[in-house]
Amino acid sequence: MPHQPVIDGFEFASAGATQQGVWPLSGFQRLRDMLASDEGEVAYRLKGTRDANGRPALQLRVEGTLPLRCQRCLEPLPFEVRVEDLLVLAATLSEIHADPADAHAPDRILAGREMPVRELVEDELILALPYAPRHESCEPGAAGQGKRGGTPFASLRGLMRDKH
Repeated sequence: MPHQPVIDGFEFASAGATQQGVWPLSGFQRLRDMLASDEGEVAYRLKGTRDANGRPALQLRVEGTLPLRCQRCLEPLPFEVRVEDLLVLAATLSEIHADPADAHAPDRILAGREMPVRELVEDELILALPYAPRHESCEPGAAGQGKRGGTPFASLRGLMRDKH
């Protein structure tokens, strides 16, 4: 099946269709705000399939390197993403809510005639992000300290002494 930005979820899954491609990070509007820069790209592969219970599903694989910012030193932090997820399709929200809650069950999503593939990929990338990205070893605040060292409030402490 040729590369399409929008798929019919049930038709795609029933046909066992496959789609793959590479997109620049600059094309992911919601993700861009979470990145240190929007340079780079991610590869994806989407395959229509059925889950263990015979329900239509999408197997989505996403790979790439996201340029994050370390929350300790504020320096760039390349973060490798390699996600493979099974997304079981549902026609209605009530169908999703009817399933018993199970943390180990595949994710359920609403399917439609027009499912933007880019949004599916972007959702997986956002879900893969760490809450507070950090280097394994770095000095907290090393980027903004420069030659002076100390805390940002050290100069304020001097001002307070001068006033009293």
